[in-house]
Amino acid sequence: MNNKSASPKAGKVIRCKAAICRIPGKPLVIEEIEVEPPKAWEIRIKILCTSLCHSDVTFWKSSTDLPKLPLPVIFGHEAVGVVESVGEYVEEVKERDLVLPIFHRDCGECRDCKSSKSNTCSKFGRGYRPNMPRDGTSRFRELKGDVIHHFLNISSFTEYSVVDITHVVKITPHIPLGIACLLSCGVSTGVGAAWKVAGVEVGSTVAIFGLGAVGLAVAEGARLNRASKIIGVDINPEKFEIGDKGNDRWGSRLLLRVHWLNVRNE
Repeated sequence: MNNKSASPKAGKVIRCKAAICRIPGKPLVIEEIEVEPPKAWEIRIKILCTSLCHSDVTFWKSSTDLPKLPLPVIFGHEAVGVVESVGEYVEEVKERDLVLPIFHRDCGECRDCKSSKSNTCSKFGRGYRPNMPRDGTSRFRELKGDVIHHFLNISSFTEYSVVDITHVVKITPHIPLGIACLLSCGVSTGVGAAWKVAGVEVGSTVAIFGLGAVGLAVAEGARLNRASKIIGVDINPEKFEIGDKGNDRWGSRLLLRVHWLNVRNE
């Protein structure tokens, strides 16, 4: 990918379609919206592929123990996209670069971002923020001008989104898009759990309870760290097939026995 010419839409408002949540728990509505140009330290991305994370569903249901979401909001945070335009001071990426938006910001400057023990940026504060991290405003508008809010600093259920440069990573264009979009949350969470939290070592025996996307990523992280035995436990009998495929692929490195747990409501 190169940057022979600037995007014809650079510096202009873009009209595109997005899936908007207006009422918690109710179906998302596909509507035409306006996406503003990126401000300083921001980039505008054309979303090429996005997936659904369980966190999206959890916030969509609007559980009482979660931060209250301002509505309307555009969900989605597992995605991959191409840079359409960049704001002032952005040097890390350029137009047409393939990028991975990530909801955990990384300023690269604060003590926490430089530490090997933490990945929670302290420069921009902690906790949930509904819009852009630097000025707290939104880049999304309804056609009539009303604000639409961001979600986890990403909002990927839209054709175009604006993210802060601290929330994006440039990646190689050779990764299939359907796989790349999983790296920003589910896969990195599972692999990171094996590498950073559990500290799986060579020869370790690892037990994983729950073999969803994150659990399978934990298995992959444990395999990459050369665990000698990986045991998966799940209540879904269909996961036996996944275990069999894992054994075929990884041989004696992986013992993925999926146990059926009989769960009763007492």
